[in-house]
Amino acid sequence: MAIRTIRELGDEVLTKPCKEVTKLTLRTKILINDMLDTMYEAMGVGLAAPQVGILKRIVVIDIGDGPIVLINPEIIDTDGEQTGEEGCLSVPGKAGVVTRPNYVKVRALNEEMEEIELEGEGLLARAFCHEIDHLDGKMYVELAEGGIHDVTYEEEE
Repeated sequence: MAIRTIRELGDEVLTKPCKEVTKLTLRTKILINDMLDTMYEAMGVGLAAPQVGILKRIVVIDIGDGPIVLINPEIIDTDGEQTGEEGCLSVPGKAGVVTRPNYVKVRALNEEMEEIELEGEGLLARAFCHEIDHLDGKMYVELAEGGIHDVTYEEEE
């Protein structure tokens, strides 16, 4: 597959709402595979189609348990609260403190265009919210408490 260019904060495509996917075409299948490849290459845990310049309601997520593909996802239930550092492949080298639900239930279509419901807590709940926000033209920097800051990485000894 192919690694696609990740659009960065300031790119107009990241502020636009996405269109629903009505059928799974070969082009859409290629997009999904490219999104997964791009996310893994960038060492991210999630990627939304607008981040690669495509205004379709598709997200891919992998928090370490294998890839999740969500087409036309919607959040149907939330519970609890978590506050923590959040970053984004479209805002490289930056992070901010964001409060999100600790539990999220989503309804979406899978790669076979079958309706599925998934539940997530902690990091997965955060990823669901973060990526679905992208589909509505929203970015975490709008939610970051106290703004965003540079990320510094400690070298391992």
